[in-house]
Amino acid sequence: MVDAKEDLGNAIALNSSMVNATRLIGPAIGGIVTAAVGEGWCFAIDGVSYIAVIISLLMMHVTVAQAYHVQRRLMHELSEGWTYASRSVPIRAILLNLAVVSFAGMPYTTLMPIFASEILHGGAHTLGFLMAASGVGALIGSVQLALRRSIIGLGSRIVITTIVYGVAMAAFGLSHWYWVSMLLLPLTGFGMMQQMASSNTILQTIVDDEKRGRVMSFYSMAFQGMTPFGSLFAGSLAARIGAPWTVFISGILCVAAGAWFGFSLESIREAIRPIYRRLGILPTPLPEA
Repeated sequence: MVDAKEDLGNAIALNSSMVNATRLIGPAIGGIVTAAVGEGWCFAIDGVSYIAVIISLLMMHVTVAQAYHVQRRLMHELSEGWTYASRSVPIRAILLNLAVVSFAGMPYTTLMPIFASEILHGGAHTLGFLMAASGVGALIGSVQLALRRSIIGLGSRIVITTIVYGVAMAAFGLSHWYWVSMLLLPLTGFGMMQQMASSNTILQTIVDDEKRGRVMSFYSMAFQGMTPFGSLFAGSLAARIGAPWTVFISGILCVAAGAWFGFSLESIREAIRPIYRRLGILPTPLPEA
C-alpha cells in the first residue's frame, strides 16, 4: 500500500501500533462495557464493529506487481525460512526476546480478574478500570511511536520498554493498593505496545522481500503463539504460589529478557547497519582518500 520507500518505516510503525494497541485497548473497552451493560451487549457491539472493517476493505484499491512464484514443497519453504531467521543475528534476537516477553508478560491479563476481586477487593467496575488503565498506556505508546520520523534507535527502545514493562508488572504484582495499581498499569501497556511494535517495525524493514511472509509468520508464532502457553503456565503457577507472586516472577523474566537484548544490542547493530545503508536509512560512509 505504501508507494514511497521513505514512508515505509512510519507506515509499518503506524500499522504495528494500531494492531498491538487494539490488543490492549479492546479488552479495556470490553471490561467497561461489560461492567456497564453486561456481556451480551459487549458481544453485540463487537459483531457490529466488523461492518466497518468490511467497508474499509471494499474501499481499498491497491495495485500489486505480479510476483514470480517458484513451486516448492512446503517443508522446503519452512526449512528455508527457519534457516534464514536463525542465521540472522537481529532477526533471531528480536524473535527470542519477543517470545520470552509474550510467554511471561502477556498472560498477566489472564490473572487480572483475581487482582480486581481478591487483591483489590473490587468487582466488574474495578476490572474494567484496570484494563482501561493499561489501554491508556498502550494508546499513548502507539501515538508516540507512530509519530517517529525514523526507525533509527528502535533497538534501544526495545531494551528500555521491555525493562520498563517488566519492572511495572513486577511492582503491580506486589501492589495491594488500587491507585498504585492504576498508576502502574499504564506503564505496562506503554512498554508492551512499544516493545511489540518496535520489533515488528525492525523486522519488516530488514527482512528480504521474498522472505517477509515466512519471517512474519515466525513473528506471529513468537507473539501470539507463545501467549496461550504462557497463560497456561501462569495459571498453573498462580494456583501454587498465588497470582501476585506469579505476576512478580513474570515481570522479572521480562526484565531479564530486556537486559539480555541490551547486552546483544551492539552485535545486532553491526548486522543491521549494512542493511540500513543499502536501504538509504543510514548514509553510506565515504571512501578513504
